[in-house]
Amino acid sequence: MKSRQFWYSVTTTLAIVAVTVTLANGAWAASKEKVLYSFTGGNDGGDPAATLAADAAGNLYGTTVNGGTGSLCTSGCGTVFELSPLAGGKWRETVLYSFTGGSDGKNPYGGVILDSKGDLYGTTAAGGSGGTCSGDGCGVVFLLSKSGKSWVETVMYNFTGGKDGFGPGGTLAFDSVGNLYGTTPDGGNLHKCNGGGCGVVYQISPVRGGGWKQTVLHTFTGGADGAVGSLGPLLVDKAGNIFGVAELGGDATCQCGVVFKLAPVSGKWKFKTLDAFKGTPNAGFPFGGVIADSKGNLYGTTYFGGANGLGSVFKLTKSNGKFTESVLYSFKTGTDGNSPTSTLAFDAHGSLYGTTSAGGDTNNDGIVFKLTPGSGGKWKESIVHRFSDNPDGAQPYYGLLRSKAGNFYGTTAIGGVGSGVVFELTP
Repeated sequence: MKSRQFWYSVTTTLAIVAVTVTLANGAWAASKEKVLYSFTGGNDGGDPAATLAADAAGNLYGTTVNGGTGSLCTSGCGTVFELSPLAGGKWRETVLYSFTGGSDGKNPYGGVILDSKGDLYGTTAAGGSGGTCSGDGCGVVFLLSKSGKSWVETVMYNFTGGKDGFGPGGTLAFDSVGNLYGTTPDGGNLHKCNGGGCGVVYQISPVRGGGWKQTVLHTFTGGADGAVGSLGPLLVDKAGNIFGVAELGGDATCQCGVVFKLAPVSGKWKFKTLDAFKGTPNAGFPFGGVIADSKGNLYGTTYFGGANGLGSVFKLTKSNGKFTESVLYSFKTGTDGNSPTSTLAFDAHGSLYGTTSAGGDTNNDGIVFKLTPGSGGKWKESIVHRFSDNPDGAQPYYGLLRSKAGNFYGTTAIGGVGSGVVFELTP
């Protein structure tokens, strides 16, 4: 069975030399970045390639790809962690669960989501007992629930590497009745995408009497419908429609990915490609998910494409049931960021915030950016923060979590004391 697709390797950490940038240009926005926790790569975890989640008390939750106490992995099999605010502005990290690398899964990407009881749900890209994929398990969907002072893991589904997909690594999404939705980069129709499948969109639903069931809602073909389920979360609207992206496929010439919609119709799911990316100077190759405004317009980022081929922020404007693509911003060389893989976030004023995985300083440590809407449909980019590896982290692959107070929280895959950080930005 073939190796996992490109998005899986995009979050692989790179050894780079750190340099601290102290000068700012005129595009720098006034903000304050604070490192809440710096991972060591040991028992506390390493490589927090995850979108964060928060509970009502302000505790933050996430995953690390490596580290922890799992004995079956050379550098640890990954963790689920909690960061709790303490007096004096300090934070305490607690490992809620260390994956063993066996039937419980290993290497969780994307983070966790919470239900109303405070239980945590996520995926691992490998491990599990469903089958053998790329030399290890095919990944799992897991539930962490609290029992007394400890947390207990339940494997909700073991991927087999066949029609059900394998290697899930994106953040899950809930609908209004408690079903979970996600994508895989591989599996599905094993006759497509070089014999390993192009991935699937799946649902995990509760079964009467206990347990969970997986249902494949769409199997990507690599054609007009796209290929490779992304690392970004799916967007589920109030009507139960699902919006997401596929990283490849779509346009026959470019194969630059698509934005799609899945609509529930008479007990079945109807798939529709909303936009097939054309690449430079238009957008191309989306890795993060999409978000929507109150009018149903969709926004996202692409890793390549844009006027300079270094990535873009795009908008799909909804009109009469159709969507028209426009590039809101094209990333540049130099001190600007490039190659975004993140899902965007709105602030209270309708501005967009996101991260780029590279660019910024001379070592390509990445940035946090802000796009502000202006007159005539134009948007202005400002750099909120440039990362410098040590001490503030590098390579922020995933998006930002906005608190009720208007602060943003995120992670970097590397940097800090060596294995990534959790940071806070105060605009």
